[in-house]
Amino acid sequence: LEMTIEIRPFDELGTFRTDWLDARHHFSFGEYHDRSRMGVGPLRVWNDDRIQPGTGFDPHPHRDMEIITYVRRGAITHRDNLGNEGRTVAGDVQVMSAGTGIVHAEYNLEDDVTELFQIWIRPDQGGHTPRWETRAFPRGERAGRLVPLASGEAGFADALPIHRNATVYGATLAAGHATTHTLGEGRSAYAVAARGAVTINGTAVNDRSGVLIGGAGDITFEATEDAEIVLVDVPAN
Repeated sequence: LEMTIEIRPFDELGTFRTDWLDARHHFSFGEYHDRSRMGVGPLRVWNDDRIQPGTGFDPHPHRDMEIITYVRRGAITHRDNLGNEGRTVAGDVQVMSAGTGIVHAEYNLEDDVTELFQIWIRPDQGGHTPRWETRAFPRGERAGRLVPLASGEAGFADALPIHRNATVYGATLAAGHATTHTLGEGRSAYAVAARGAVTINGTAVNDRSGVLIGGAGDITFEATEDAEIVLVDVPAN
């Protein structure tokens, strides 16, 4: 299969705005519905949220979903009905396995806007025990290479665990530097430049635009300016 690269420009993403939240939806979510954008394999949601200071998501339930939060700027404070509470800062990641059910709240208790990606991946099966975890990932370790941040695949013990044979990677690239990810047979990838601009196999991708990648082979990211990349590698179906 020849590798395919489809750009989804930031300006064409679904939008949702209130006085406290400015959200962009890479896939159908809430009131934004596009039958051609229902996700990629088990990757179901990729929301790009800007949350005003002192606001956030009041307690609400989830079930049978792996929810990965990648904080781009600021910090998010999590509380749930299992007694977990924690603050995840820019560059770090939290994972919530909703499993049989969890009720949580997410607030921006900072003085400035918080920006984050919320990535939902369907689990390998229903009925897992709910859990939540956050972990610091030093940005220095991601310089010039993709580091697994959350994964259910073998061999990624340093990543936050999820119940799916999928991996969320992050990298920071200085302008002019490149890194390569090999996409295996039967896999798809979705990537977003969290900041900056990159080329993917020579195709230009701007800040916060999405890229759907299919077909096996090497994906080379080259930074045209200092950039930060988030990549999700999932089964194609």
